[in-house]
Amino acid sequence: MGYKVLLSKRAQKDLDKLDGTVVRMILKWLKKNIDDSDDPRIHGKALKGNLAGYWRYRVGDYRILCTIEDDRLIVQVITINNRSSVYERK
Repeated sequence: MGYKVLLSKRAQKDLDKLDGTVVRMILKWLKKNIDDSDDPRIHGKALKGNLAGYWRYRVGDYRILCTIEDDRLIVQVITINNRSSVYERK
């Protein structure tokens, strides 16, 4: 039994603002690499500094910021945005 991906309201709003092609690309990547994965950390990177505790996934020019809850096997997507602005929004 692997991890499940959950989108926060903010992440859903971020997706609603993006082009349909980009949304499909991001959701496909999440489903393929994270959903039902035994270890979601192998595809991401732990963030440091004021974003410590969050994980980042790269999908093209977009970044997905998440938290990983090991006790519940959940990857909670916090925000999705272009790499140039994703870190300043958190």
